[in-house]
Amino acid sequence: MIFLVGAVTVLGFLEDASDEDDDGPPAVCRGRPLREGRAGCAEASLVTVEADQVRVELRLASGQVDCPDCQEALRRWGWARPRGVHGIAGVLRPRRARCRDCLITHVLLPVTVLARRAYATEVIGAALLARAGGAGHRRTARTLGVPAATVRGWLRVMGARLEATRLRLVQVAGRAGVDRPVLKALGWPWRELLAALGAATAAVTGRFGGFGVLGPVTAWRVAAACSAGRLLSPGWPPQHPGATGNTSCP
Repeated sequence: MIFLVGAVTVLGFLEDASDEDDDGPPAVCRGRPLREGRAGCAEASLVTVEADQVRVELRLASGQVDCPDCQEALRRWGWARPRGVHGIAGVLRPRRARCRDCLITHVLLPVTVLARRAYATEVIGAALLARAGGAGHRRTARTLGVPAATVRGWLRVMGARLEATRLRLVQVAGRAGVDRPVLKALGWPWRELLAALGAATAAVTGRFGGFGVLGPVTAWRVAAACSAGRLLSPGWPPQHPGATGNTSCP
């Protein structure tokens, strides 16, 4: 299914063992809180999954979550470090999984969050949407209840990759939809980015419905999924064809 998997190498999730899983990883680097946009002390590969942990567990148990490196089934392999994410109720503790064949381990990151960010995907998306509407970072920060420096950082990162991200979203729209979308030039890169995101979202919902493999489809979840959680991470979008992304079709 489109947007189901995509692996990237990132920093920021700390390993934690689980007694209920066979051969789980040892615990390392305990007790260090996540800092927005900063790396932690352990490296893991990410696979984007739905937000519903029950569905994730069921799909893992039935071998329906594939390794992005060799396409073999992943199996449970402990848990990543629990963390609080602004905009998401409760504590997030992503599942870890290990490939049965190549033995590479992965963190299963919900589509509701981005890699190395302490705020939910929808919160960050709201800031980007406000920028496209002409709002500055201080005004947006007050509206969202987020530090101004944090919002400024999001906008600077995205501002440096607007065209590359727009092109990636147009590609996603073309692959998911029946016809390749033709988008009108709007004269401002931020608005053109949102137009491409809207086209990608419409293509996905038009083909698969409003509730897909990764749960309810929203524009910013599409952005998170097709970037494999790396929407604001270094090195994304990749500069070479065929690079990592959640755009694999069945």
